Amino acid sequence: MKQAEPIAAVEPQYGLASREQAQLLSGLEFIQAMVEGKFPLPPICKTLQFRLVEIEKGRALFTGVPVFDFYNPLGTVHGGYAATLLDSCMGCAVHTTLPAGVGYTTLEFKVNFVRPLTQETGLVRAEGKVISSGKRVATAEGKLFDERGTLYSHATTTCLVFPI
Repeated sequence: MKQAEPIAAVEPQYGLASREQAQLLSGLEFIQAMVEGKFPLPPICKTLQFRLVEIEKGRALFTGVPVFDFYNPLGTVHGGYAATLLDSCMGCAVHTTLPAGVGYTTLEFKVNFVRPLTQETGLVRAEGKVISSGKRVATAEGKLFDERGTLYSHATTTCLVFPI
């Protein structure tokens, strides 16, 4: 399992790796390069203040802290925050199973919100695990927990796999 430096120790870079870089590496090698800071994190990580912190074949872990800026009109964190963390961890978990020159896109995902996130929730972790990864379709599941292990939401995804 490859882990990144603690969030406070290394200031992440945001941007996109080149298409050529993505095509030359397996999905696991590509995602590991992001964790190690060799490739930038995607801009969505900066916008929603979350970070990829652990990666291994078939598994990805993101962390983030829900803040007031993410609130909806009802006074809780918008469900899109949890959905984005879950989509990210599940998609990256799928990506780790793909060989060089192969990509994926999310076809659909379903999220179940178990309890609301607030700015008092603190650090959350979204863990994605592959259920099945084939030549054309991959599926994964994700769970979003707080530091105490309380479940806030869970999801499943289906991804289309294709040559890039």
